[in-house]
Amino acid sequence: MSKQNIETSGFTLAKGTQLKGDDFFEVKVMENITVAVVCDGVGSASQGAEAAKRTSNFLVHSLKNRPKSWSMEKSIKHFIENINRILYLESMEDYEREELVTTLTIVVIEGDRLYGANVGDSRIYLARNGQFAQLSDDHAMDEEGMENVLTAAMGLEESVAPYYFENNLQAGDKILLCSDGLYNELTQNELADGLKIGASFLVKKASKFHNDNLPDDTTAVVIEIKELDLRLKLKQSDLIIQEKYKVDEVIDGYRLIKPLIQNNRTWLCENKGVKYVIKFALAEAKDDEAMLDIFVKEVWMAKRLKAGFFPKAVVPKKRTHRYYIMSFITGDSLKEFTVKKPLSVDMGIELATFLLNMSQFLTKLDLVHGDIKPENIIITKRKEKLVFKMVDFGSITEAYSDVTRAGTPSYLAPERFTQAPITEQTEVYAIGVTLYEALTKKFPFGEIEPFQNPSFDKNPKHPTKYNAKIPDWLESIILRAVETDTNKRYHNYSEMLYEMNNPVKVKPYFDKNLSFIQRNEMMVYKVGFILIFVLNLLQFLI
Repeated sequence: MSKQNIETSGFTLAKGTQLKGDDFFEVKVMENITVAVVCDGVGSASQGAEAAKRTSNFLVHSLKNRPKSWSMEKSIKHFIENINRILYLESMEDYEREELVTTLTIVVIEGDRLYGANVGDSRIYLARNGQFAQLSDDHAMDEEGMENVLTAAMGLEESVAPYYFENNLQAGDKILLCSDGLYNELTQNELADGLKIGASFLVKKASKFHNDNLPDDTTAVVIEIKELDLRLKLKQSDLIIQEKYKVDEVIDGYRLIKPLIQNNRTWLCENKGVKYVIKFALAEAKDDEAMLDIFVKEVWMAKRLKAGFFPKAVVPKKRTHRYYIMSFITGDSLKEFTVKKPLSVDMGIELATFLLNMSQFLTKLDLVHGDIKPENIIITKRKEKLVFKMVDFGSITEAYSDVTRAGTPSYLAPERFTQAPITEQTEVYAIGVTLYEALTKKFPFGEIEPFQNPSFDKNPKHPTKYNAKIPDWLESIILRAVETDTNKRYHNYSEMLYEMNNPVKVKPYFDKNLSFIQRNEMMVYKVGFILIFVLNLLQFLI
């Protein structure tokens, strides 16, 4: 469930006048799953708060990196059993009694499916269409007056049997995870009504009943499903993935004309006299779930990115094969366009503005392109004017999510080679390299081959050494964009875009290894000329 389809809130207050309580919660919205955990450290145990925090952190981290072959049920139960055993054995070794003890509630959302489990008396509720129901099961005594006595908790025994459940999700569903400090103070109707506002409202409402002097630590996490994840529907479709496609083959009314890429998965096609581009899933996606996930993500990105920076993309409702359709854009790639001569300065400025505006658009969706380079940029005509289009959807991903070398090596920021994630700043670097290459036909640090570990010790040559037409202000922007020192590189798109739009405010860029004379060459010439002139004048007067 992506960040665009889900909204979360979490809040906790310690009891009485304490600054910190024994409750702990964590919510993590990841690319394919969302994990939420609430733990209530058992107050009678001296290490309850530590147990709560460790249990939450362990489960979120483990589920993020779970084996793909495991079912969600197996993953949740296995990881709960693991951290329970760790807590219990550490308690026995360090304290000779159960001290690392906590309750647990956990939910995992994947696509349109809700998975949950609990140990102890913290709870999970689901609100849907006016109904409000408890999904968890309290592990507590049934006898009157003994309701707060737990029959199970994390770290209480060496083995644990969590209560586990699954449920389908619908758009508009709201999920509440909370400690007993909340539901002991609010009725079910009050909990259901408070869900509409959020976790902070619920906890503060409970606190007001006691004049902000709560008798117990109180925590709430609220998850709202704004819409179901389209990627799951796209993935579950029963579609053909064909080994090979051939010229003149007709797929759902689209006649294949010629392949556009060597792997024969992207074709020029026509339907009712109109040309389109059709992109098929790789043949390996038929048996490789990871490859299928990558293509489904690409289709999902293409479908939702409706902006002039990209070609229009559609997913036909009655398709029989796994593909999507893009509008066909006539023109050359930026790489092809600059084979004979570099891009003009005016077009270079337009290119930079286009890439920065496109990147800012993606940022509003918490996305980054991930593979900005001349091959992915088409130069086409619109009303007799040359304009740019970004044609690759396959690399677009959530910001900060990718810590691999995904992308094209020559355009990767130096920190990407040491497992740094894709960020605005690494994208700024790719934009800088693209500008440098388009205007000079050279790479600032030379062309980098796949799997090469490049060196960025030497400073790049100034672009004006290859293209004297580049103005000083634009050269300064390019060099700052490809700066290897992240403290000196632009930190965000808006900073670079502001200077592109305000050339007179661009500060000159100097190589850190240049001498004073090299950095102030014109000033040295002017001072030298004045001194020579004065000396000659003095000689003449004498």
